[in-house]
Order: sequence, then structure tokens, then C-alpha cells
Amino acid sequence: MKTMINDRFGTFRGLVRTALGYAELASGRLSPFRLRDPESIRRVVFVCHGNICRSAYAHIIARRLGMRVASLGLSTTTGVRSPAPALTAASRLGADMREHRACSWGDFAVQPGDLFLVMEVRQAHEMRRRLGKRTDVRVGLLGMWGEPVMPHLHDPFTLGALYFETCFRRVGIAVERLAAALPHVREPADVPAPTLAREGTVA
Repeated sequence: MKTMINDRFGTFRGLVRTALGYAELASGRLSPFRLRDPESIRRVVFVCHGNICRSAYAHIIARRLGMRVASLGLSTTTGVRSPAPALTAASRLGADMREHRACSWGDFAVQPGDLFLVMEVRQAHEMRRRLGKRTDVRVGLLGMWGEPVMPHLHDPFTLGALYFETCFRRVGIAVERLAAALPHVREPADVPAPTLAREGTVA
């Protein structure tokens, strides 16, 4: 049982937070983080704790899909690299994260039309707090675009290789569905896409 929980949710805490996220979704408490005006979005900003695993991988996949994107960490140091397990999991899924560098909140410039997509409910509340009374930006949960919907995408940092890949698969699916929902959020054609290790998924 412990192995199954760790492989699917990272840790028992991850399972609990996932369950709490579903409870909040069912209660309607997450309705403020639903996107009601997609036409107002001009850029997607992926957000997680350190900007070296979840939001970093989302950034790479979104760029591959041609989206206008950025990413940041709520508690990180600008310039930090992704850890080896993240690079390995990304490579197995066909993406190269070696060139990614973290960006801290203090070094990030918010733009009108930004949609900040976080990985956890508590991060959504924190982003809303940091943005203050700004009404020209939005905050949402990336996992709401997942299949199935997952309000909580637990941090794989320091966890096992299988959960790293499970988490990245969930992030990738959500980003692909997001890209389909926001077809107007695109980079100009002359902006190069990131380098991929190889296309496809290795079992």
C-alpha cells in the first residue's frame, strides 16, 4: 500500500492534500480560481515552489506547443538548475530541461493578461495575496486542466523516480489541454522552441 501511494501521490501527505483538494473542489471553494474569461489571457505563467521541477517541466512542454509562457518559483533563487531526477524524468518523456534556470518572484515582471497557474491550492491563495488588488491578471490551478482533474499536483522534489515521471505525465497532459483551450496564447513564429531530447514516451 505504501509503495502504491508513493508511486501515485508521492507521499502519504501528497495523498491527503490531493483528497483535500478534491473536497475543496466539490464544495465550490475553488471557484475563484476557475478561468471565466480566457480571451483576456496574453501569457501563461507556471508557478510552483522552486521552479525547478513541476513549473519548469510545464514551461518546457508549453514552449514546445508554441505557447507564450514564463515560469517562476515562490521560494527559490534565480538561476538554480533543475535536479538530476527531474532531468532524467523529463528526458524519459522526451523533453530536455538542462537549460532551464529558476526565476524567483522578486525577479519576475508581472504583465497585464498573465494567467498564473499553480500546482497546489495553497499556492493559489499565496499568488492571489502577492498580486494584491490587481484585476488585470488571473490565478488558476494547472491540475484543473488535467485528465482526470487534479487540484493538487504534489511536489516530486526529493521523491522517487516513478512518482517524478507520474507527476510530469500529469503536468504534460494538463498543459496540452490548456494549449487547446487557449489557442490565441501563442509566441510569434520566429521564436525558437526548446530543444527536445527525443519525441515520444519511453515506457
